[in-house]
Amino acid sequence: MIKLKSDQEIDDMKPAGKMAWDLLEALKLMIRPGISTQEINDFVHSFTLERGGVCAPLNYKGFPKSVCTSVNHVVCHGIPSPKEFLKDGDIINVDVTPIVGGYHGDASRTYFVGSNISLVARRLVEATERSLQLAIEAVVVGGRVGDIGATIQEAVEGLGFSVVRDFVGHGIGKTFHEEPQIPHYGVRGRGIRFEPGMVFTIEPMINQGGYGTKVLSDGWTAVTADGKLSAQFEHTIAIRSTGKVEILTGPY
Repeated sequence: MIKLKSDQEIDDMKPAGKMAWDLLEALKLMIRPGISTQEINDFVHSFTLERGGVCAPLNYKGFPKSVCTSVNHVVCHGIPSPKEFLKDGDIINVDVTPIVGGYHGDASRTYFVGSNISLVARRLVEATERSLQLAIEAVVVGGRVGDIGATIQEAVEGLGFSVVRDFVGHGIGKTFHEEPQIPHYGVRGRGIRFEPGMVFTIEPMINQGGYGTKVLSDGWTAVTADGKLSAQFEHTIAIRSTGKVEILTGPY
């Protein structure tokens, strides 16, 4: 069942969304060659707690860290490690979910590490970010969830990239994952209708090669089946009672 939110509840979610945005902005200054993904985790953890938040990923269904760090061919749910160091030319997705006032703010961004970024990596990241922007614009009251997936596919498949099928966006609020599920592939005009009060994430994962993925033995880390690059961007959005679509996770 979809938990529709009042405008007041949407307002109550904004501090969590702002913290997610602030985290991702702060990470722009931190991510560079030579740092470990554990250092990113520790920064996110401290930043969140110092500002009165809680890191939702920590111990969620057994996840052992406070943030997901997904490097190069890792699609999502990468586990930070003191043994994993970023290199010049890498790309890394950092997925943050602070809880503030009982509500979740879920967002992610893919960063370039250093300056020696390959052309294909740059094109992949830029196309992924653009697909999210277009998908948000496709959300209108009376439209359908399939409009999101169709928009994302149209944005990236013509460039030779593919859309991951195995992981989806989701409703969110006081619970981390709620209905509805938001696939990033689909047919325009199909699926659940958008209506005021819906709050959900859109988080396209776009692969350089095929859309297949596999989960490693740790039970969390999802990687591309062909070992090629993957990128992701994510925002939490809300539909107001007026029909206005608002991005709760920024920019602020």
